[in-house]
Amino acid sequence: MKTRTNKFSRSLAFILLTVLCLSALMLTSCGNKKVIENKVFSVDDLEGKSIGVQLGTTGDIYCSDYEGDEAGTIVERYNKGADAVQALKQGKIDAVVIDEQPAKAYVNANQELMILDEEFALEEYAICISKSNSTLKNSINEAIEALKSEGKIQTIIDNYIGENAPKTPYTPTSDGKNGVLKMATNAYFEPYEYYNNGSVTGIDVDIANSIADYLGMKLQIEDMEFDSIITAVASGKVDMGAAGMTVTEERLKNIDFTTSYTTAKQVVIVRNNDANLTGQNFIEKFKQDFVQDGRYQYLLKGFLNTLMIAACAAIMGIVIGFLVAVVRSSHDKTGNMKILNFICNIYLTVIRGTPTMVQLLIIYYIIFGSLSVSKVLVAILAFGINSGAYVAEIFRSGIMSIDNGQFEAARSLGLTYRQTMISVILPQAFKNVLPALANEFIVLLKETSISGYIGLNDLTRGGDIIRSITYDPFLPLIGVAIIYLVLVMILSSLVKKLERRLRSNER
Repeated sequence: MKTRTNKFSRSLAFILLTVLCLSALMLTSCGNKKVIENKVFSVDDLEGKSIGVQLGTTGDIYCSDYEGDEAGTIVERYNKGADAVQALKQGKIDAVVIDEQPAKAYVNANQELMILDEEFALEEYAICISKSNSTLKNSINEAIEALKSEGKIQTIIDNYIGENAPKTPYTPTSDGKNGVLKMATNAYFEPYEYYNNGSVTGIDVDIANSIADYLGMKLQIEDMEFDSIITAVASGKVDMGAAGMTVTEERLKNIDFTTSYTTAKQVVIVRNNDANLTGQNFIEKFKQDFVQDGRYQYLLKGFLNTLMIAACAAIMGIVIGFLVAVVRSSHDKTGNMKILNFICNIYLTVIRGTPTMVQLLIIYYIIFGSLSVSKVLVAILAFGINSGAYVAEIFRSGIMSIDNGQFEAARSLGLTYRQTMISVILPQAFKNVLPALANEFIVLLKETSISGYIGLNDLTRGGDIIRSITYDPFLPLIGVAIIYLVLVMILSSLVKKLERRLRSNER
């Protein structure tokens, strides 16, 4: 046993060392990168080019007008602005259209990029509110006008914009006597909303806190994907949404907006032909991504959430799968439980026929739309119900694989149907399906990476948060991949040990 454990430890250490060495080599080789030539020098040059935008943003809406033109313009949509910027750096697209202040943050962190002097479009930011919540809309409008007249909103903006801006977060003063004000945002939009020392901060956050103070409420922030904000507000999961959002005709069909609180503009980011690039070494990158400001904690918190979701969902999946498998196999053998078998067939058809992410969103935004439910609980339910459908078929195949003669022999010895299943059929079936069951748990573990779509900070989202802060896509993604790899290797090793122990009596 010790020999096997030592072999596993050496294999794991070898894999980690190899990955880290390859990371170091790749980073070192990128020390003096060749600049990819820029092809866009004005807004007019965008025609016929590949334009990157963040999905669901105003830039996405404006650039949609370019699609289908005679010049062959292509619009590439990304979940995060940082992903679009990274694609631009790698030469996969020719330009990125995004809001001015986030664009400045991206350019300051990436010396090979620059912003065109010519603006793309002017816009006004407002807070989105459900059409059915006119009372809250009127209260927030009153607060915005009062904060504007007192100069507080401009003070907040000046605190974050400018070379010497202190960027000191606003300190709320309300005791929350009038309740909680829930706000949805997308914290990848510096300086409007971004992570700083583990908390979401920025212009929109400070303005929202000022509004909450004015209303005598406590602000509660829900960080989620940008294209999920309007859905969350419309479904009642949150009270309002603020993420540098512009009022458009399309958005007004589903949501309402307050009066504008600031004016901004869309700009175009392109590659800088005159950039003289110097890269960081591996140690510097590692410190920046994981050590500085304790950024490893984003991965640690996400890791714990991922483990909790995967473990609980696996248990739930086993229970559901076992019950469904017993019902279906019993019906196949005896013809009984027709109604339960019909229900189980519907469950299997629906769950296996629809994507996991769609099921997660339906459970969060529709089934629990008007209820305040823990996101971790929602994720456990979604992944547990999804896994149960696949586990059911795994168990059923194991039960049906046992020769029917054993069932008949057990019954002839006087065992009841229940005793036969528990003492004879199921133990053998479990050993037969163990490899397939382990594979399902591995898939389940990796599927939890979509939890970020409901704003849950899992392991993958932890890496995304680090990327949004450091604008480095490489090490955070490699770090997340290594953690998943180690988890899968540990799980596979434990399953192999269990399999050997179960089969030891066959020798």
